[in-house]
Amino acid sequence: MSSCEILPFGATLPDTVVFDLDGTLIDSAPDLTGALNATLATLGLAAIPEAEVRHMVGHGARKLIERGLEAHAVAKTAAEVDALVEIFIRYYASHVADRSVVFPGVVATLNWLKARGVKLGVCTNKPEALAKQVLIALELDGYFPAAAILGGDSLAVKKPDGRHLIATVEALDGNLDRTVMVGDSATDLNAARDAGVPTVLVSFGYTPIPARELGADAVIDHFGDLAKVLPEVLDRSHARL
Repeated sequence: MSSCEILPFGATLPDTVVFDLDGTLIDSAPDLTGALNATLATLGLAAIPEAEVRHMVGHGARKLIERGLEAHAVAKTAAEVDALVEIFIRYYASHVADRSVVFPGVVATLNWLKARGVKLGVCTNKPEALAKQVLIALELDGYFPAAAILGGDSLAVKKPDGRHLIATVEALDGNLDRTVMVGDSATDLNAARDAGVPTVLVSFGYTPIPARELGADAVIDHFGDLAKVLPEVLDRSHARL
């Protein structure tokens, strides 16, 4: 983990780092694809390739299903979509980590940050119970206080609303002025902007628009590069104030 070993002289880490989950910490697309296609199969609809589903993820289960229906040019009422969401969640809960994996460099980076006293949280649009379930299954739960794992159903709002991110920081008793958001998509970037927080995006996530075209404070190609850029984006953010 070379980029995490030594920071530039005088560099200061954030007080708090909040992470998106799917496409940022974990590659969950295989299991999300399986759950979506199992749900669509109840309507007799063909499976959608995983490569396409990767660009549908990020706004929660309901939006994923709506996008799956749109891909087949199928319209459903709100009540019918509600029923499909229940099917999806039941299936996904039973297959939450069949093929999902932690991205390379994540564990080493989380260990490095935790050892230096950085407060770590998760702000995801995945339902909170499922987020906690997959974190436990992939042995990442120990890095985040349970109260600081906020899902898309934890509040009355969710990303890209900045209040979702702010509430995560508050759950950590963190300093919002010294917080950095780490995500993979415009949803994360816009939530951070709404909260007044700088953002690092990963280039390997689920965004339909390449991360480097979204205007984040920094983009990394490997999780091991995160520690090096955290002080940089925090300093640039403070310099703009």
